[in-house]
Amino acid sequence: MAKAIQEKIITSLAQGDFVSGQDLGDKLGVSRAAISNHIKALAEIGLDIFRVTGKGYKLAQPLTLLAREKIFAHLRLIAKQSNDSTKVLDENLLEVHSLIDSTNSYLLRKIPNQISKGQTCVAEYQHAGRGRRGRQWLSPFGSHIYLSMYWPLEQGMSQAMGLSLVIGLAISDAIAFYVNEDVQLKWPNDIYIQGKKVAGILVELEGQTQGLSHCVIGVGINVQMPSSIGEQIDQPWTDLSQHLQQKIDRNELVAQIISNMNKRLIQHQQDGFAGMLDDWHSKDLFLNKAVKIITGSKETKGIYRGVNEQGAMLLECDNKVVPIYGGEVSLRGIK
Repeated sequence: MAKAIQEKIITSLAQGDFVSGQDLGDKLGVSRAAISNHIKALAEIGLDIFRVTGKGYKLAQPLTLLAREKIFAHLRLIAKQSNDSTKVLDENLLEVHSLIDSTNSYLLRKIPNQISKGQTCVAEYQHAGRGRRGRQWLSPFGSHIYLSMYWPLEQGMSQAMGLSLVIGLAISDAIAFYVNEDVQLKWPNDIYIQGKKVAGILVELEGQTQGLSHCVIGVGINVQMPSSIGEQIDQPWTDLSQHLQQKIDRNELVAQIISNMNKRLIQHQQDGFAGMLDDWHSKDLFLNKAVKIITGSKETKGIYRGVNEQGAMLLECDNKVVPIYGGEVSLRGIK
């Protein structure tokens, strides 16, 4: 109930005009006091709302919300420009939410009977967004992109090898549509611009080693970071707004992400990761650089030699190159 009311308040405020608390209460069937409490809750998740006596509530800046019809308009344009109808997602396969726990969790709950290949969920805000290794993914309202896509693995879990690298390439393709600077990739699931993190990927699997398995791919991209949130991040970060002259259209960006993810996933399904190796190495943040690998309390130093056809990292230690296949592994550069 609270979620539905808050979503309607957001829609009313999005145009940037003053909205009377009494009018909102009458429209939604709740008291002015209840509206005030919902406004406070929305401010806590990142909406900059102020109140003027006699006028009501207003957003500090107009907010362009994510909208299915706008995303599909961009998808149709992308398909027309590339002469590729496969880039138009079935309209039944896209959901846009204002408030959600986690886009990944939402799709995982639909497995196995309520979900279809390519099904995508995008949200304005996550109150339980997750990153790799159980970390929290900070998700301020209406500032970034939080998107998840479902992809079945007909050949079992082994088909997931290298999948986060494939998605890294897809996201770098989408970002490169807007940003002139080189987009860099960090094994296994991070996207950087000028040495600072701009996006992350979380791939979650369900199923058996053999036979049909299920994969949900989550993507978080920093578009315009609120300063109050940026201060809470404990690593170098950037957002797309710092590299662009004009404000980015998030609906168009979502369409670019969906289009490029589908393209790369189909390529991976047909030919594996081998055909993307050159693409990956051309963007590899640490290629041929000194690095350290942290696994629990263990730390190993060496020279990073890129990735192999299975998506494993190649680490050179004592003149011997060994593959490292992920898991609870952290890769860091050595200055």
